[in-house]
Amino acid sequence: MILVDKDVNNSKKFTEEVGLPNQTFKNVKKALAWLSFLAFFSVLNETVFNVALPDIAKQFVVPPAVANWVNTSFILSFSIGSAIYGKISDMYGIKKLLIIGLLTYSAGSLFGILAYAYLPAIIAARFIQGAGASAVPALIMVIIARHVRSEDRGKAFGLVGSLVAVGEGMGPVIGGMIAHYVHWSFLFIIPMMTLVSIPFFLKVLPNESVSKGQIDILGVLLLSIGIVMFTLYTMQYNWIYIVISVVLFVGFSLHIRRAKEPFIEPSLFRKRKFIIGVLTGCILLGTVAGFISMVPYMMRDVHQLTTVMIGSGIIFPGTMSVIVFGIIGGTLVDKRGNTFVLSLGLFLSIFSFLIISLFLDETPWLMTGMLIFTFGGLSFIKTVISNSVADSLEPEEAGAGMGMLNFACFLSEGIGIAVVGGMLTKRTLDFPLLPTVENAASFLYSNVLLVFIIVMTIGWALYTLAFRRK
Repeated sequence: MILVDKDVNNSKKFTEEVGLPNQTFKNVKKALAWLSFLAFFSVLNETVFNVALPDIAKQFVVPPAVANWVNTSFILSFSIGSAIYGKISDMYGIKKLLIIGLLTYSAGSLFGILAYAYLPAIIAARFIQGAGASAVPALIMVIIARHVRSEDRGKAFGLVGSLVAVGEGMGPVIGGMIAHYVHWSFLFIIPMMTLVSIPFFLKVLPNESVSKGQIDILGVLLLSIGIVMFTLYTMQYNWIYIVISVVLFVGFSLHIRRAKEPFIEPSLFRKRKFIIGVLTGCILLGTVAGFISMVPYMMRDVHQLTTVMIGSGIIFPGTMSVIVFGIIGGTLVDKRGNTFVLSLGLFLSIFSFLIISLFLDETPWLMTGMLIFTFGGLSFIKTVISNSVADSLEPEEAGAGMGMLNFACFLSEGIGIAVVGGMLTKRTLDFPLLPTVENAASFLYSNVLLVFIIVMTIGWALYTLAFRRK
């Protein structure tokens, strides 16, 4: 969920403050090709491992709560890194940060392929990958804003956005094919392809002047460790983790009120609609992310599908439908308003959850059709949350506010995956409930889907109470 506003505002402010001329690429088509290339591979790695999680769990003989950390660790560092790179791009320059990010991304990939036989190393490699990959979405929009001619920017933003959507869609397909026909560990090789773009950006990006500033290191550490502790709690349900996380979050809250340049602006927490909009986005997007992470386990346990079939036959059609639904959602928001579109998106998602929950036993292809509704609803939800949060902010708050939205929603997706992993491991909901579900392998998944419906309904109620006039 990456928005343009934050980076464009920062780039304009930076240019005005330090007097940097608006540099342009001489070969715009070549520049756009390389930027799109980076955008594609940065988001591809968010989804490429998803279909391989059951294979990883089987190889290491671990429950889903542990295996899901292969994705959770990437998303946690990706979300935190995105916020950090966005804040320090004016301080250190885009060129240096982008190269560091790409090298870190590839270093994590190399470490992963070399240490694939040791699960803690795999999780660490994914964490390193996320820290490097986060530089791409955080900086790519700034590059376009600063170094692409104004008459070509619309084309650039549109092209990059399209490649992001395609990357998200192709991830499960590529991941499924490699995991099935070769081995899941070879998925670590894919991000190393981004190294071929480094010579181009070293040549064309200028060595920018930098502005003075400081990084709120203490704030980053307090928040990051607190998030990790909370996520560990969702995996093991050990009260020590939740106590530590609460202490760290309280410490972070006190710290940002005193820091000169806090990691998150404390004034944003006093804006009711903004906070509820972000919280709603976290609830809804985290729930859908958790559901998507559960699909491979569900299809493997209930219908014994192969990894390649899950990726290409089950998940791929739904992910690609996001492109179409994204266009429709933007048009509907302008014509019918935020509340209508959010309600429509939630209806599509909840409808798909209910049908899957009721008829999970029948055929795996039911999941293919329902995932189109799920991803369509997700596209509507993202559009509305972005629009609603933006409307709740003053122009001077747009950069910090939209950056916080991106950060929070990325985090919620990682936490959602961890929570679902914990639910599948604890198996508290593994009992017959719905009369239409007779296969014992389906009980747990069917009941978890009912929990998703309840959580999504709570998110809808929270939004309508705050934005009912919209």
